[in-house]
Amino acid sequence: MKIGLYFGTFNPIHVGHMIIANHMAEHSDLDQIWMVVTPHNPHKQKNTLLDDYQRLHLVNLATDDYTKIKASDIEFKLPQPNYTVNTLAHLKDKFPQHEFCLIMGEDNLNSLHKWKNYEYILENHNIYVYPRLNSGEIDEQFVNHSKIHRVGAPVIELSSTFIRESIKNKKNIRPLLPGKVWEYVDHNNFYRK
Repeated sequence: MKIGLYFGTFNPIHVGHMIIANHMAEHSDLDQIWMVVTPHNPHKQKNTLLDDYQRLHLVNLATDDYTKIKASDIEFKLPQPNYTVNTLAHLKDKFPQHEFCLIMGEDNLNSLHKWKNYEYILENHNIYVYPRLNSGEIDEQFVNHSKIHRVGAPVIELSSTFIRESIKNKKNIRPLLPGKVWEYVDHNNFYRK
């Protein structure tokens, strides 16, 4: 099976994440999308980051009705800080029958050369890139690379930061979250302070 890994803190997961994940599931050759919840980095201030398992629960709520999209806590069990190259190696060991690919926005593609062992990642894994506004000039080495696949997904300019700030300011953000996610966030008074 060809699995696309969509990494994020998902704090919280929102409709923009789901639109991209579903587009990749339905309009690329990927068989499944795993939403990989990135745990809290102990070297950074926690601030507004919900507990790892709360965020995983929100992703499970969001993906519940999608057969091709699932939540993954694979990075919870790995040493911190999480490096994508280590996560990919772990997944390859654990699921040798699957091919793992990365899903990222053009903005992340622009900083790929700063990632740990990015050359190894590029040699061994396909990368599916979705468009972003203001992503800047793509580095020459990535423009026509055989492992980089551009997918014409909708351009979504919605951030979890905007959602958290809106909740804090008592704005109605219900349309921006999957239904079950909004209910859970609202019920538990998340991001209100």
